[in-house]
Amino acid sequence: MTILEAIDQRHSVRQYKDIPIAPETAEKLRALISACNEESGLNFQLITNEPQAFDVFLAHYGKFKNAVNYIALVGNKTIADLDEKCGYFGERIVLEAQTMGLNTCWVAGTYSKKKSGISLNAGEKIVCVIAIGYGENSGVEHKSKPTEKLVRADLNTAPDWFKAGVDAALKAPTALNQQKFVITLEGDEAKITTKGGAMTKLDLGIVKYNFEVASGRTVN
Repeated sequence: MTILEAIDQRHSVRQYKDIPIAPETAEKLRALISACNEESGLNFQLITNEPQAFDVFLAHYGKFKNAVNYIALVGNKTIADLDEKCGYFGERIVLEAQTMGLNTCWVAGTYSKKKSGISLNAGEKIVCVIAIGYGENSGVEHKSKPTEKLVRADLNTAPDWFKAGVDAALKAPTALNQQKFVITLEGDEAKITTKGGAMTKLDLGIVKYNFEVASGRTVN
């Protein structure tokens, strides 16, 4: 599976099979996370076989099942655009995980930080976590807002790279499927901005990664 195929096929999954992540797959994940940390200056962590974080009321209310593996998106509070950076590199890991046969779900609040196995250094915070494992199903495709509400450009005359980026960006997961972002074509460059609100900086990073990997262009 390619990353572009992963963008098409990846959907949020909250119910997982009661089987551990294969050791060789876990090693690939750890190597990927290490590479992302080295590039970004973040402190992402893979936690496996840890049932306490999702053994809380909100997790049960959110219908999580067998969510015992997760990736903690951790970074120092002084990092510029911390939330956006976590979204960007988190989405990179999510899509790579999809190519490994794993399913994922971005989780902002329905878990316990106190019960988790996450290690924090001085000045660090947990931005969110990503549940990961072998899903009982493949999830359901989310509905997207009309393109004209999210894109400021004439797609009839826009270059192919921009159209490809838009298509991938519209498939990006966002908190509560709110899609509070706008993609603008300015000359030969793309710009993605957020309309503001809870979790929108995290969402912005996720959307930017999808756009960049599909278009081959860097987004402002």
